[in-house]
Amino acid sequence: MNAEELRGAARRWMAEDPDGETRAELEALLASGDLAALEDSFGSALAFGTAGLRGVMGAGPNRMNRAVVLRTTAAVARHLKATVPDAALRGVVVGYDGRRGSRVFSEDVARALAGEGVRARVFARDVPTPLVAFAVKRLGAAAGVMVTASHNPPEYNGYKVYWDQGAQIVPPVDAGIAAVIASIGALSEVALVEEPEARARGLYESLGEAVESDYLDLVRQTCAPSAPLTIAYTALHGVGDRFTTAVLLPYGDVYSVPEQAQPDGRFPTVRFPNPEEPGAMDLLLSLAASKNADLAIANDPDADRMAAAVPYGDRWRPLTGNEVGALLGDHLLRRTAGPRVVATTIVSSPLLGVMAAAYGAQYVETLTGFKWIAHTAIEAAAAAGALFLFGYEEALGYAVTPWVRDKDGVSAALLLASLASELKAQGTTLLDRLEEIYATHGLFVSAQHNVVAPGAAGQQRIADIMAAFRARPLETLGKRRVVAWSDFAAGTRRDASGERSLGLPPSDVLRMELDDGARVMLRPSGTEPKIKYYFDHREPRVPGEPAEAQAARAAVHLAALREDFLAAAATRDPGA
Repeated sequence: MNAEELRGAARRWMAEDPDGETRAELEALLASGDLAALEDSFGSALAFGTAGLRGVMGAGPNRMNRAVVLRTTAAVARHLKATVPDAALRGVVVGYDGRRGSRVFSEDVARALAGEGVRARVFARDVPTPLVAFAVKRLGAAAGVMVTASHNPPEYNGYKVYWDQGAQIVPPVDAGIAAVIASIGALSEVALVEEPEARARGLYESLGEAVESDYLDLVRQTCAPSAPLTIAYTALHGVGDRFTTAVLLPYGDVYSVPEQAQPDGRFPTVRFPNPEEPGAMDLLLSLAASKNADLAIANDPDADRMAAAVPYGDRWRPLTGNEVGALLGDHLLRRTAGPRVVATTIVSSPLLGVMAAAYGAQYVETLTGFKWIAHTAIEAAAAAGALFLFGYEEALGYAVTPWVRDKDGVSAALLLASLASELKAQGTTLLDRLEEIYATHGLFVSAQHNVVAPGAAGQQRIADIMAAFRARPLETLGKRRVVAWSDFAAGTRRDASGERSLGLPPSDVLRMELDDGARVMLRPSGTEPKIKYYFDHREPRVPGEPAEAQAARAAVHLAALREDFLAAAATRDPGA
């Protein structure tokens, strides 16, 4: 768009914008003549995909705002009515987290659903994301909408959609909704019904304690305490405190970080409300040390992820997502029998597949994102007449019960506490169990490096990096030889024997496999302005050597793998 086209688009948006705050933002932009800001807001639009929507709050089609939410909801409702039986009567579960704007967006979702004649089944207060996934399946709803940006920075919000099976949407549902969004012109085409009228017409239902109690009761059934624990917990200014502390209390003394216990979309004590980020768990670990805790647990702000740390000598050692995945997967596989399916993503550690083979369970590997884990594993379990036992992704997401077909940080926290309690009763620890797993199956170590690249220029930089690796694939990495390249966008894997299909939907991911069994993967994040690099290395154990020696050697080799790749990546990164 040229300057006049941008100004015209902004004025048209402002004329129909239902939000006084974003109208004032546009007035200020127009008055200042800030064309770069107008281009960023109006030069493109947030793409509706399998993660729904996620973006910076503000005015325009490339921002999260009330106008975007209303159009999107009308499209969701219309596509539902066209494709899901009895969708209007079954209704849509609506939840929201504690972020700025989330409650207002949820109210707009309800108004637009009612405007389409679809019953809105709305949580009366902020809730964790997994509760929406649970409620869709439990209540037999046609779909669910969760207003959340999960662990993104404070300026973000988002819109996540679940379909009638209780899992996040996958193609072709996302494309169908996107097509309807594109067909909606003026915002006046979106019919709205206010809550009092919607209630009178049976198009608005309040959800609350009954659904929450049902969820908590079912989650609690999965575990029972053995030895008492002292647990430190943080909700990271999110919505998890009243749920996670409730399921942990039977295990002993639970101490919640007071500064982070209540929802606060400003996230005042953390720079980035993601427990993976450096410093995000500092207050939690300080509390854990002061209470001489056995276990420290964190949820992200919408409580669909779970992070943990354990005492290690005189300090606290955070567990990686892959380590927690190994602990929970092993625990569930040990205590179950019969046909079972476990699943993880292509960027998570290969260890789960090795364990599944040892326990006689079916292993499924999926694209990145829990939507793929849920759908692929559900299909595999149905085809094999098996139980979907466990799914996880290295980014701290775990599915550990049959009632939530998505990652669930509340039930994962309970299962990890249950395992820690059981091990404490036996005189051992979570780290001891990890060592058992590595002694049996091999020591798998992983690392990740993120390159943050915000804005339109950042998106182009990320695209350029991926294009450069496709145009000039690495043949060696340090002293290691690249023996196979996989391009998940093309759906192919190429090695010395030729090229074969990967058998997965297209995705913008590259993977290189090295001659010593290590691997490196690259992918743009689907929810954040960054490109992610993943590193995996498997270290064999020399007979009779101490575990510490094996671990030290693995750390050296993993660090070398990371450093060699980053040096190579710098030659393909226009922003380096």
